[in-house]
Amino acid sequence: MAPEGAPALVLAVPGVPSTTTRSLAEEVVSIARSELPGLDARIGYLDGDDAEFPALRSVLARAAEERTARYEQAVAAGVEGIKEPDGPVAVVVPLLAGPDSALLRQIRQAVMDSRVAAELTDVLGPHPLLAEALHVRLSEAGLARADRARLFTVATAADGIILASVGGEEAVQAAGITGMLLAARLAVPVMAAALDQEGSITSVAEQLRSAGSQQLALAPYLIGPEIEPALLAAAAEEAGCSTSEALGAYPAIGKLALAKYTTALGIAPQQPQSAPVR
Repeated sequence: MAPEGAPALVLAVPGVPSTTTRSLAEEVVSIARSELPGLDARIGYLDGDDAEFPALRSVLARAAEERTARYEQAVAAGVEGIKEPDGPVAVVVPLLAGPDSALLRQIRQAVMDSRVAAELTDVLGPHPLLAEALHVRLSEAGLARADRARLFTVATAADGIILASVGGEEAVQAAGITGMLLAARLAVPVMAAALDQEGSITSVAEQLRSAGSQQLALAPYLIGPEIEPALLAAAAEEAGCSTSEALGAYPAIGKLALAKYTTALGIAPQQPQSAPVR
């Protein structure tokens, strides 16, 4: 159970808000709530409109108002031993697999603009659970074996993976760490590239082909809202390779968001572990 009066977990969702994005974010917070009953989890959009898609700073301001109101009601009701609330009102968790300095600046600015005491966590990766999620998405697209222990092959399985990130060189380096974990799972070469740097995907595709890989796959190291789907499709076409789906609301995303929250508060339950590959 979440501790009494614990700060809210506020998921900071990048990109242009849409019903698809909202559905994804709601699924992520639903997973987090199922892992920690009683959790106050909310969704704030970086480019929100405050009505259908509440902006991050408004969500934080609302959480602060509600905490103050609860305290004032308890005082008015004569509740004994009630303490004035202190500490952060919320813990803001960016819905990002890897670092993106431009988006993180935007999130920090929204937190500052809210004038609320809130703690901002790191992004979700790198983490073994993200390598697991990438493996599952590739297998769903028929680009990797779901289970390496069984003696069968997938006819369309890729023999080289391009891990597509956004956020420039820092993001590519961070994706490369998860890429090493994915390469160990699949026993094929994995290289990270930047979707937002012209020529990066094509250059990595050429490197993989010159090293002997013939059937390449593009694996988005992205949750989804942070990029236009058309950019992903264009990059895959340019590099001449198939692509898997973005990570989306894979269960690990909700678990990692919760782990960032509990670690920030020092109430960490067991850290999420990668499921064993059978």
